[in-house]
Amino acid sequence: MAWLSRFLKSTIGLKIIMGLTGLLLVGFVLMHMLANLQIFISHESLNHYAELLRVWPEALWGARIVLLASVVAHIASAVVLTKRSRAARPTGYEDRAWLSGTYAVRTMRVGGVIIFFFILYHLAHLTFGIVDPNFVHGDVAANVVRGFQTPIVSAIYIVANIFLGLHLTHGIWSLCRTLGLANPRWDAIAKQAAIGIGLLVALGNISIPVAVLTDFYLGTGLVK
Repeated sequence: MAWLSRFLKSTIGLKIIMGLTGLLLVGFVLMHMLANLQIFISHESLNHYAELLRVWPEALWGARIVLLASVVAHIASAVVLTKRSRAARPTGYEDRAWLSGTYAVRTMRVGGVIIFFFILYHLAHLTFGIVDPNFVHGDVAANVVRGFQTPIVSAIYIVANIFLGLHLTHGIWSLCRTLGLANPRWDAIAKQAAIGIGLLVALGNISIPVAVLTDFYLGTGLVK
């Protein structure tokens, strides 16, 4: 198995690890967003979904372990690839083309750090209730609404999800290139798909704090 170890430590191996773990995380982010959007149907709908997850704790914790391992592998691969890139090209390029240039890479690095700390805050806020003294276990919808009624909390989620959208856009496009879709025939489709998914996730997630704030200050009833 020495060949496998060497391959996984190689640049292409690390890119594949980063791409596959990224793909798994993209799938989770999409499902998580769709589940949370149930708050626009009713509070009961979102709470029922959360209750279904708690019915099978083994499956829930199994999924959490897989996701945690994916995050660790994704970050570790990114750190190693970044170090190798800097060692090979210490001066860098001056390209400013966002999706494919060094500007995108810098955005990915900064965004990755922001997203990592946001995940910790998100877990502390809406999963474990550490930062919310009024947290109610089992009433996810009420925790969401109460939390987002605080402008600073909504601002944190909005900014973090903008970076998440940018991160997804470049990450998905990079994954397509790693999988050999960099030829002119598929490149435009890959870019459009990457931008579309990035926008979908960012706007979908941002719509919840915006709706809660709008309902709180204007009484529109957007969040039922």
